Amino acid sequence: MKAIPVPAIAGAYLFEPTPHTDERGFFCRTFDAEVVRSAGIDPHGFVQDSVSRSRKGAVRGLHLRAGRGEAKLVRCSSGAVFDVVIDLRPDSPTHLGKETFELSGETQVSLYIPAGCAHGLQALTDIADVSYRIDREHDPAEDVTIAHDDPELAIPWPLPVSLLSERDRRAPPLAEVVKR
Repeated sequence: MKAIPVPAIAGAYLFEPTPHTDERGFFCRTFDAEVVRSAGIDPHGFVQDSVSRSRKGAVRGLHLRAGRGEAKLVRCSSGAVFDVVIDLRPDSPTHLGKETFELSGETQVSLYIPAGCAHGLQALTDIADVSYRIDREHDPAEDVTIAHDDPELAIPWPLPVSLLSERDRRAPPLAEVVKR
């Protein structure tokens, strides 16, 4: 497994596993504390694991946490997703930097998203399961949502957006969120 820095988002990393394949399929390590530590991330800092299952075309996000924020390690364990990260940390050298990725069950690549970055995804397959490793317990009072279709962000969702939660449907644009 190797850690690959994401240039557009300071402190973000892709963790690329080394699969062992044979006629049965593959086996790979999806988390390695030493590799995570070598990237400057505390591997013991994660306190919650979660999973989402989405249908093709569904968008989740753009989400982040207020206050201290929340760092996440995300991986598509089955299917495929188009993943988006936007750096909203005012003091970051990559402030307002945006990067997109395709994460899939085929590659099992994990993406580390630093606290203070917005995150969203769109399911590209009929079913897409995404695993999250999060460094703080969830507090709904700190949830922040930004409109997935904000023209200022111009996210190139690859499929028509077919499903949104009510919260995501009502989300304000980034400019309104920043004013709060």
